[in-house]
Amino acid sequence: MDFERRILPFYMTYPAAGNGNASLYGQQNEDVLRDLEYFRQMYPAEVRRHQIRIAEILDKMDYEGSVIYDEYPDRYTLERLAENITDIIRREENQQDSAQQRPEDEGKMMPSLIFVLLVNEVYKRRRGGRRGFFSFR
Repeated sequence: MDFERRILPFYMTYPAAGNGNASLYGQQNEDVLRDLEYFRQMYPAEVRRHQIRIAEILDKMDYEGSVIYDEYPDRYTLERLAENITDIIRREENQQDSAQQRPEDEGKMMPSLIFVLLVNEVYKRRRGGRRGFFSFR
């Protein structure tokens, strides 16, 4: 029998298909989440603060059947959620330091930043990482 020309069954060609290889896929998933959390700790302090607040808000939406777990999340829904989170963060910042002036450029950039952080957090949760899953903060 010529072993070099042996054809493998289709289920043996996928790394997560067999019982013995299922942990390989899980390990890759954990590596991705660990890398994501590691790089998140390099965010500037204000961005980290926003990211933590976004994670707290998404904790309330983290349930089975939530919009964040849709197979193809709707861009409009995520943009609307980002707008709501931006409004919440602005109100909280205005309550904390109403006397402190913020640069005008920051106000223009904030909705885009919040949207990117929101999508990043949704991605992390969809890959299996929950808030507090890693302690790199």
